[in-house]
Parts: sequence; C-alpha cells; structure tokens
Amino acid sequence: MKILVTGGNGFIGSHVVDNLLLKNHEVTVFDRFKKVPPRWKNVNQYTADIKDAESLFDAVAKHDCVIHLAGLLGTAESVSTPKESVDVNIVGALNVYNAVKRYKKPAVTITVGNYTWNNTYAITKYTAERFALMYNREFDTKIAIVRGLNVYGQRQKHAPVKKVIPNFILNALKNKPIAIYGDGEQLLDLIYVKDTAEIIVRALLVNHNLYNTVVEAGSGETVSVNELAGLIIKLANSKSQVQHLPMRSGEPLRSITLGDPSTLQPLAFRTQDFTPLEKGLKRTIAWYKKEYLPRLDSETPSIQTRRPKTKRSSARKRS
Repeated sequence: MKILVTGGNGFIGSHVVDNLLLKNHEVTVFDRFKKVPPRWKNVNQYTADIKDAESLFDAVAKHDCVIHLAGLLGTAESVSTPKESVDVNIVGALNVYNAVKRYKKPAVTITVGNYTWNNTYAITKYTAERFALMYNREFDTKIAIVRGLNVYGQRQKHAPVKKVIPNFILNALKNKPIAIYGDGEQLLDLIYVKDTAEIIVRALLVNHNLYNTVVEAGSGETVSVNELAGLIIKLANSKSQVQHLPMRSGEPLRSITLGDPSTLQPLAFRTQDFTPLEKGLKRTIAWYKKEYLPRLDSETPSIQTRRPKTKRSSARKRS
C-alpha cells in the first residue's frame, strides 16, 4: 500500500515509518522538515506544512491511506501561545479529515492520554479527537483514533519540549541532579515507542471497525515519577540525586495517566505484547549513551580560558 505519514520525521513518526517499511509498504513522509536517514532509502519526502490544505489534499489524493502524527507539542511550553497549537493541532487535523473525506481514504490519528489536563496541548489534541469522531459519524469517514499514553524510547528529544524520559536519562548519564516537578507521585503508563508504532499501524491495516470509539495504546499499569527516577538511576549506574521543583504550568499535581488495554483486543494486541518497562528503558538508555549524548556534547561550545590581550590577539576576530 502507498501510505502517507504526516509528521513522519518526528519521534513516534519515525518509528511508524520503520514499522511500515518492515511490512513492505510504500511510504511518503509529509513533514515541514526534510530528513532522510540512511535506513530510509526508499522513503518519499513531501516537504510541506500541515496547515497548507492544498499541499495536503494533493498528497492524500496520491496515497491509499493516511497516518496523521504531525502536531505541536508542549504542556507548560505552550500555555502562553495557544493559537499556534490551535492552528496546527486542530486546523491541521481538520485539513487531514477533510482530505480523507473527499478522497475516501482510511486514516489513523493520534491523540493524548492526559486529555483532561487544562493545557494547550491536551485541549487541542482532545478537540481534534472529538472532531474525528464527529467526521466518522456524520460523513462516514474511517478515521481510527489512537490515544497514545506516555511514549518513550529512542529518538525522543530532550528539548525544547521537556519530556521526562530523555531528561532523566541524560542527567543520569552525566551524574547530574534529576529534576522532578511536584512530589513525584504522578502516575504514568509508560509505553515503549515501538509498541505504540505497532498499534498505530494495526489501527490502519486491521479490519476492526473501531470508528465510533477510541483505541487506548496503554498497558493499564503505572509507575510513579519517583519510582521511574530511581529505576533510571539504577539502570544507568548513576550517582545522580533527585531534586524536587514546583509543579509546572498546565500540569496537575499527582495526575494519573492510565490506558485501557481492553480497547486493543480488536487489533489482536495483547497486554503481554507490551515491552516490559525495564527492558525498554535499558534499550533507551543504551541509545542515548551511544547516539544522543555524544551529539549533544559535540554541539556544546567549548569554554575557552581568557588570555591577557596582546596586540596580536586583540586583532583577531572573535568566533
């Protein structure tokens, strides 16, 4: 099949593309940024913005189906700039829904597990989720909705949006303090990214008829942020200490993010198919240590010791 993946160069998107390639599908990435890793020799790139309805319609028309993952992330980071997220996460999603409606293409869209939180990201993604359900009911579209829980794994960036796993791991590897917002009793349903990618792909390819409900890509098991920090420190053989900070904007105290794995039964994805947390964290820590940390270090400007000025040195242009 010819499959269009919006946001395919992102964290989850890149793993979805890998999954589709292993299943021998023809993949086109629709993304603002063009990025072609060596492993993607046969991946097509459509460089455009999800807000550009004309480009999106053109791309959807040429494919058999769509996986919509493009979005603007951020909880505390986007509280003060809601319009940008509305334009991407709601209007951009509507562009996708209108395109698949016109050309009668099946699709999958991803939403968030913490949809009740009062922050820009949760509000806009939940609104897009509700619109997908409306389109399916009113216009007979086939848009499967996958509610992603706390996804972690290789290729997740630590900034500018601060995600818990990358920041915990990087600080642990550097033996730096691990910052926890609040008392650390927030509960997370952590899902390894390759499992999330498999669920998204099945939601597209399996004949499930789940278009009036939401599939929750969650294990139904939780770990507290405090427990998570301790486990990462242990697995990374780190000397880091935990540091508690005030809660961030848009994030409730002692939140619980939990998925319902029974919603995955029509996709033949069982609870035992989830990667155990410790196993997934070991793989993720190894990747950050080998691939991500060296790149960050190489991008950090070196601090040069100041020298007394001489006629020769003062004539040089500072870099």
